[in-house]
Amino acid sequence: MDTPAVVLLSGGLDSTTTLAIARQQGFAVYALSFDYGQRHRIELGAARKIAEHFHVQQHLIMPIDLRQFGGSALTSDLEVPKDRSPERMTRDIPITYVPARNTIFLSFALAWAEVLGAADIFLGVNALDYSGYPDCRPEFIAAFETMANLATKAGVEGRTKMRIHVPLIEHTKAQIIRRGLELGVDYGLTTSCYDPAPDGKACGRCDSCVLRLRGFAENGMEDPVGRAS
Repeated sequence: MDTPAVVLLSGGLDSTTTLAIARQQGFAVYALSFDYGQRHRIELGAARKIAEHFHVQQHLIMPIDLRQFGGSALTSDLEVPKDRSPERMTRDIPITYVPARNTIFLSFALAWAEVLGAADIFLGVNALDYSGYPDCRPEFIAAFETMANLATKAGVEGRTKMRIHVPLIEHTKAQIIRRGLELGVDYGLTTSCYDPAPDGKACGRCDSCVLRLRGFAENGMEDPVGRAS
């Protein structure tokens, strides 16, 4: 029987590539997505299609209403920044940062992993081509893994050492796309836009779109996902 692993799946490029890597490493994938009040809720439809495409063991979509807190352009009516250069993106933590999002998501993943008897959690964070989010850094991942082994019954009893896998943490977007293509990922199933049009097409101008488009361009390719005209 394959070893179970919880994979956080947003429906985007990074998390889908991470899921493919977990599958390639022989894990039985349990995918976890979140309906957290995000502006780009269309990503949940993509996550469903991706989970079906990869024939995961189970796919849960967990409801959390982070709009009650706000504090981010993704969970409030604040304007999403557009047309920023990649250099400017990393100058300050942008308004698209959702406070403590990865901490919250990983906590849910940790709880499910305990129930499943899983020791492995996969997360598609990236510390190179990203928008300066503090919870995408290696230091955060290492600290959470330490906490996970202090906070779980299996960890305290010494039966299981929880591991947080971040296989893309030191990859550029171009490298991530190349890796995914090697694994047969269909990026046409994914969506990355923070502010999609009503028909679901990507804006092509938010930070996430800019980084994604640059990654495909550096591979001599066009993004298979359509953009709003």
